[in-house]
Amino acid sequence: MFTNHKIKSFTDANGLTVTIETGKLARQADGACIVKVGKMVLLATVVAAKEPRPGTNFFPLSVDYQEKFSSAGRIPGSFFKREGRISDPEILISRLIDRALRPLFPDNYTCDVQVLISLVSSDETILPDAYACLAASAAIAVSDVPMQEMISEVRIAKINGEFKINPTRQEMENAEMDFIIAATEKNIMMVEGEAKQCQESEVIDAIEKAHVAINTQIQAQKELWEMVGSPAKREVAAPYANEEIKNKITELAKDKIYEIAKAASAKHERSAAFKALSKEVKAHFEAIEDLPAEDLALVGDYFHKLEKEVIRNMMLDDKVRLDGRSYETVRPLAMEVDYLPSPHGSSLFTRGETQSLSTVTLGTPDDELLVESAAESKYQNFYLHYNFPPFSTGETKPMRGPGRREVGHGNLALRSLKQMLPSSDKFPYTMRIISDILESNGSSSMATVCAGSLAMMDAGVPMEKHVSGVAMGLISRTSDKKWCVLTDILGDEDHLGDMDFKVTGTRDGICGIQMDIKVDGLSMDVMRAAMEQARQGRLHILDAMYACMPAHRADYKPQTPRIHQMIIDKEFIGAVIGPGGKIIQEMQRETGTTINIEEVGNTGVIKIFSTNGDGMAAAVARIKGIVMVPEVGEEYEAVVKSIMPYGAFVEFLPGKQGLLHISEVSYKRLETLEGVLNEGDKINVKLVGTDPKTGKFKLSAKVLLPKPEGYVEREERAPREDRGPRDNNRGPRPERGPRPAPQGPVGGDVNEI
Repeated sequence: MFTNHKIKSFTDANGLTVTIETGKLARQADGACIVKVGKMVLLATVVAAKEPRPGTNFFPLSVDYQEKFSSAGRIPGSFFKREGRISDPEILISRLIDRALRPLFPDNYTCDVQVLISLVSSDETILPDAYACLAASAAIAVSDVPMQEMISEVRIAKINGEFKINPTRQEMENAEMDFIIAATEKNIMMVEGEAKQCQESEVIDAIEKAHVAINTQIQAQKELWEMVGSPAKREVAAPYANEEIKNKITELAKDKIYEIAKAASAKHERSAAFKALSKEVKAHFEAIEDLPAEDLALVGDYFHKLEKEVIRNMMLDDKVRLDGRSYETVRPLAMEVDYLPSPHGSSLFTRGETQSLSTVTLGTPDDELLVESAAESKYQNFYLHYNFPPFSTGETKPMRGPGRREVGHGNLALRSLKQMLPSSDKFPYTMRIISDILESNGSSSMATVCAGSLAMMDAGVPMEKHVSGVAMGLISRTSDKKWCVLTDILGDEDHLGDMDFKVTGTRDGICGIQMDIKVDGLSMDVMRAAMEQARQGRLHILDAMYACMPAHRADYKPQTPRIHQMIIDKEFIGAVIGPGGKIIQEMQRETGTTINIEEVGNTGVIKIFSTNGDGMAAAVARIKGIVMVPEVGEEYEAVVKSIMPYGAFVEFLPGKQGLLHISEVSYKRLETLEGVLNEGDKINVKLVGTDPKTGKFKLSAKVLLPKPEGYVEREERAPREDRGPRDNNRGPRPERGPRPAPQGPVGGDVNEI
């Protein structure tokens, strides 16, 4: 039945067998492949519209990666018990694939293309994100969808000082470096990852080693393509062109574009000037009688291409940028901490026309973020939310919640800052960072890193070092092989440039990288130059950050919840929690604290969170009372729980009661405790002993009182066993007289005596 079923297998750098199959599943898609590694199976499909979407001047590519919970034998935890919209981790994987594929389609291709990748079988050791791009590229390779080159991705990690390609989940727990790298057979296209302060040379080494492994995967795709008959790609019709109109626009606008570009004006002034010139050029052609509509439609596109060409040539030939800076100059910096009075930490970071207002909130383990995937469900105690409101670029747009861009930018900042997080024993808080972008003109994600680091220091987070970030750009010209690397790029430089390269780190090394290449043939020489220029820019920003906030606060702010940690024996955990959580809930309610208990080995680790010192002290005292072992001879403040004819039962430690006998209340002989003690009274007692048989506590209050003058201590009667044997030869018992007759009526209740 499956006559076109083709299989190609190869062995990867770890000795694992990777299998690519096509022709059996999803046969109505334009292309479909499955990739198998161990028990992990990915299904990738691609479908492309046959005709361009009318009026579209961009490439409408959509990439979605989703993990089916059934792949790991799990049921989703949502109310509907089905997979819903893709999660943030799935969005991040989708972005990795999208960024690698998008530059490889023809510039004038505007048909809708949808790539879907599903994890349909999970493996407890194999990380699927490292193979998702391989599956997507293979599906496109066996289709007629016109992607110009095959591509693949691998994860490269440094573990125990050695590089490893596509390591297992377990191996990644000890990784010092974690990069996902995408490349074609010849060119690096995308790099993203994090590291524990690695050096620039290590990044170059990792990229080169990853490229070797990627070429093995591309060769397997080529062989599969040949096995299915080397399907030809769809022809992409050349766009309609009119050289006469193009030349006329150059004549009308080239010099004026150059003047605007070299004026070193602010973003909005420059944008307004370009828009006015564009309208002027369009008006010129609109005034021409009988100009065909298809020619008039070319005007805007030709103008923007000319604008891009003039600006790029100005940068390469005049060595000047749109705002007048040199290639290596970072825009003016302004920063301050403790900007907002109520948050636990805050900062305002401004670099040129990009600004981030960031806050830090320190919470309890109850505030941890649940992150679910098909393979695992875990809690995260550090997370960052990046917000990009429309006013930051002077626009009006509907607020639809965070999009993929916000998720991606926030993740890059998160991965960078977490490298400097202290260990949980030094910093047991859950931490949330919010970065609100108030202005944007390039590299707001790097502003988030800087602002986040300052806000963390302001909150008193015991970070050893600041982390900063800088975005680099590239302008290159194929005609004469001329190129330049730009430090701290503007938004316009990002749009018209050939590379977007973000690098974060400390003074001692790199913490995070995100790089997208838009051109073919990026050499390692260009990469090395960009890395060194990024290091200089990063250090320049770090100097300003240390001048603003040299080190973290010595203490947390007054509004920050304080933590008191206690270690108790494992056997007392249940006593602290109480039946159904009754005791711990009561303590939290009465003391205004948050109490978290975790079993660690043979101990219980208790963390008490509170902004109120008295409440903290009360909670600590109550827990100590529960876990404390009473000691004979110790004094306690007891609370009377109940009154009996023979004494009072008192609670001298939480959950521990004893009898205060009536004879131990006072040196005076008391017939009753009425008027002496009442329920709820507090009284100081001393633990004078315990019953060896029953374990009951013997308490005394009178031993804590001064003895009355002339008081003679009554000799305590010895126990039966210490009084010697009974004398059974005491002689006959004297005879008793007759018993008196009972008084009153005969009979009565059987319980009467």
